[in-house]
Amino acid sequence: MSSEVRAHFHPDEYRFVDKAQDWIQRAAEQHIVKRTDFLDPRQSFIIESLANRNGGVSVVFDGGYEGAERKRALIGPDYRRSEPGEAGVGLLSITSGDAKFSRLQHSDFLGSLLGLGIKRDKIGDIHVGDNSCHCLVADEIIDFVNSNLQYVNRVFVSTETLPLDRIQVAAQTLEEMNLTVASLRLDGIVSDVYRLSRAKVMDPIKAGRCKVNWKPEADPSKALKEGDVVSFQGFGRFRLVTVEGETKKGRIRLKIGKFV
Repeated sequence: MSSEVRAHFHPDEYRFVDKAQDWIQRAAEQHIVKRTDFLDPRQSFIIESLANRNGGVSVVFDGGYEGAERKRALIGPDYRRSEPGEAGVGLLSITSGDAKFSRLQHSDFLGSLLGLGIKRDKIGDIHVGDNSCHCLVADEIIDFVNSNLQYVNRVFVSTETLPLDRIQVAAQTLEEMNLTVASLRLDGIVSDVYRLSRAKVMDPIKAGRCKVNWKPEADPSKALKEGDVVSFQGFGRFRLVTVEGETKKGRIRLKIGKFV
């Protein structure tokens, strides 16, 4: 990868950018089709931006339903047309007769799936409802998950595979909180959202454990803006919903939405 291309990406992304560039070159020069694992929005952006630099490549994204956040990509020569289902996305339904099931959260289901030894990249979006959880999973492992997932946070569950058109997309839930901060610095807002000292968030941010809009961000002083989505490893994600002006003492009022 040329230094000119690298200049557009964070050093923590170079490894993925190198792989994406290789997939694109193989599609253009050797007519090889690559089906990726599930990508986050930042990775999808990287692939799309690299593909746009090469006129001989076509990229199709599919997360199993319209509006999916995590998607698989089919990268191939521009003359090729993908077939329905070719992205390899399956739908797994998880249910239980246990009353405790309704208290399970996204992190419980994700943790139990990863506990089977599955890589995060094989799992797409997870939609938690009152009576069921619908998980998008790579086709190549869905039978394994269907056979082996028996408990989610000690709640006994049943699983079955369903056609994609039966997906139940859960409404995105944000737990709202109001803050007043001295500035829009990343470290200050993260420390207030998760009620940690500034010192306890500084080193993790510098170590690459924080992302802004799915892009690694190692600068604690980065100024956030409305709509930014921040993930802090081990603590979850939040969105800066609105900047609501200043208080009489000159502090900035914010509305934050924590993903639950």
